[in-house]
Amino acid sequence: MTFLYLLIIALTLAGIAVGKLPVFRMNRTSISVIGVTLLLITGAIDLDSAWEAIDSNTIVLLFAMMVLNANMRISGFFNIVTSRIRRYADSPDKLLIYLVFASGILSAFFLNDTIVLVFTPVILSLLKSLNRNPVPYLIALATSANVGSAATIIGNPQNMLIGMASGIDFARFMLLLSPAAFAGLLIIIIVMRLLFRNEFVSEKFEPDRELPFSVYKPLLIKSLIAGLVMITGLLGGFSIPLSALTSSAILLFTRRLKPERVFKEIDFSLLVFFACLFILTNTLGTLLSPEQFQKSASLINSLGMPGVTFISAVLSNLISNVPAVLLLGEFAGNFSNRELFWSILSMSATFAGNLTIMGSVANLIVAESAKKQNVHLTFYAYLIPGVIISVLTITTGYLLLTLF
Repeated sequence: MTFLYLLIIALTLAGIAVGKLPVFRMNRTSISVIGVTLLLITGAIDLDSAWEAIDSNTIVLLFAMMVLNANMRISGFFNIVTSRIRRYADSPDKLLIYLVFASGILSAFFLNDTIVLVFTPVILSLLKSLNRNPVPYLIALATSANVGSAATIIGNPQNMLIGMASGIDFARFMLLLSPAAFAGLLIIIIVMRLLFRNEFVSEKFEPDRELPFSVYKPLLIKSLIAGLVMITGLLGGFSIPLSALTSSAILLFTRRLKPERVFKEIDFSLLVFFACLFILTNTLGTLLSPEQFQKSASLINSLGMPGVTFISAVLSNLISNVPAVLLLGEFAGNFSNRELFWSILSMSATFAGNLTIMGSVANLIVAESAKKQNVHLTFYAYLIPGVIISVLTITTGYLLLTLF
């Protein structure tokens, strides 16, 4: 039966990696639900153990961040940011720099997927009015959102998992990962300028300064206050999920905005997906004998931090970064410097998402959003910049984390 259980898990992870199954209308969430159900039916894990395997802290944190992001988006906060980029970018170089740093910094606090979802249509509209080649800017947007999100525990889903599992507090995590993220943003700017020399020439253009956009001021003020409460709690060393949940509770306590409008923007399927991943990886851990686990742990330990970096980057592209982090996180206890292990795992799993256009959800969101406006960011157009950026950022991040 063990072979059957392992086969179910392997097929489920393969389906998650691909993102769909031929002929069937299924996505990562539905594939993971079916995989978990099969494990329950076949007796690989019982229902009580499945519930216990789910890390409620991570689920709560992710939900709370979605509530905050939804309110920020509805209030018009992101409209203000994108409008300022359009207003002050008077050359291709400045537009690239503003875009990369705005995307990277905001992704560190509002989830990378949210940022690219908001930014992509606005940036495409601007590029069309300026008659610019959209491809380099779209690649810069996707890669900078991924790199910037590595700076904090709340920047992306895999960091949330690491934050809960590692016990590293918010301020310490940001201190460790921010230098690597900042260096990564600089690398993106340099790489894009070198690869697309013809686009980033010494040229001035005058963006449209009359940019109408809607802002819901009362909600904007309230959202900023709620965000400040969360950041204060995080920096003050309070519980990470509780700080985020307090912020979301402040925003849900309202007489103006209907809850349905907020909940409509929350990706509940992602919460289900996470819950299923916890069950899958926990089941896999119980199937390995102590001897098998120790052999795997000894192998990873013998490879050291370079091995962790490499394996994390490869696994993140084979089965996606969230399952990769869950699987490799099981071996954290075998390293004397657990803080360095978790930091390198976070950095490499996140930066590896830039390797191909299918490496992260943020990349796919950019590509799909662009496609709706008849702009095609193809696999091959992304590949060379993506590989170069991934290799350089992972190498730089590794050196920064291990040397300093």
